Amino acid sequence: MSSLRSRVARLLRRGGPSPALADVRHEEPPLVGFVVHGAGGVHPASAHVRVTGRMSALAASGAARVAQVDPVRWADGTDTAHLDVILVQRDAFPLAALDAAFARAAAEGTRIVAEVDDDFFSQEARARLAQAEYDPDRLAAVDRLVRAADAVVVSTERLRSVLRSEGIESVVVRNAVQPGLWSTQPTEPDAAGPRRVLYMGTATHGGDLELLRPVFDGFTDDEGRPVRLEVVGVTAGDDDWYDRLALPEGATHYPDFVAFLRQNAHRWSAGVAPLTDDRFNDAKSDLKFLEYTMLGLPFVGSDRPSYAGVDAHGGLLAADGAAPWRAALLTAFRERVERVDGARDHVLRARSAGAEPAWCAALGISGGALSSPGADDLR
Repeated sequence: MSSLRSRVARLLRRGGPSPALADVRHEEPPLVGFVVHGAGGVHPASAHVRVTGRMSALAASGAARVAQVDPVRWADGTDTAHLDVILVQRDAFPLAALDAAFARAAAEGTRIVAEVDDDFFSQEARARLAQAEYDPDRLAAVDRLVRAADAVVVSTERLRSVLRSEGIESVVVRNAVQPGLWSTQPTEPDAAGPRRVLYMGTATHGGDLELLRPVFDGFTDDEGRPVRLEVVGVTAGDDDWYDRLALPEGATHYPDFVAFLRQNAHRWSAGVAPLTDDRFNDAKSDLKFLEYTMLGLPFVGSDRPSYAGVDAHGGLLAADGAAPWRAALLTAFRERVERVDGARDHVLRARSAGAEPAWCAALGISGGALSSPGADDLR
């Protein structure tokens, strides 16, 4: 049974009357499709953090039915399922199929929601992405999707401002953690050998990593114990001033990645998140604060807009330079337990993933059902 929005769209095309409320009182929940990279539950970290966890919560609430959609099959009509809403993350919908997808959505009254968590629009950001993993078609797919979508969801206020400067309105839904993936048990760092500090991330952070080179050059803790940086991902290269902990095969799947981190949490005394001063970084979220906190590590990050406010919840911020970073890390070592406890209480209380109201509103879902269509919703 199709939703009220879809029935109204079809009736408007036929010029028929609007359906009476009595006729739709027993409608099935709306069907929300989502398009992300990966399949079979195996997705990139951003898809788990931003989309699939929330979709699971939405389905569990009974407010909607959800299903992952093959974008090409839906665009060409091979997949005949009628969708009330389709959410697309980043560039997961191929550029070549987008025009057909928008045409089908217009014909069937499907609401298209774009989801982005990085700056794909400023000149500096596009240059950085092009040097990493995004070819021109992938960047064009994001741009086309976001500019034509019915609603756009972003991860930070800074990113919202970037889109607004492009004439695009959006709603902010902050990154959050799925508590079930993590442990709330305390961790105790290894007492033997050098004191290790974790820096994890995708292999696009070479410039950010360089900020830490002078910090760890001859760095020792209060007891004279050597302090070593250990990276997981971050950069494709290696150097003698940091160590690398290699990911086992398959651990790029986010739940497996989290499990790998948890198994190794005893190795580290803190987690760091350096960011260079550029617009691309300024639009990023505080996800590393959330993840290090749930891993049981005190957080030390660059004093940049991405991490503004984490110091009110146990995090530590450092200006560029060896002295501020060393001071912050030494504080993290000394105050590890109380800082982690305070940060974890905050994350569990205020930053746990679910079907948040702002996210549901962007999908057009409120009060457990698809929102009534307005003149601006129907195409």
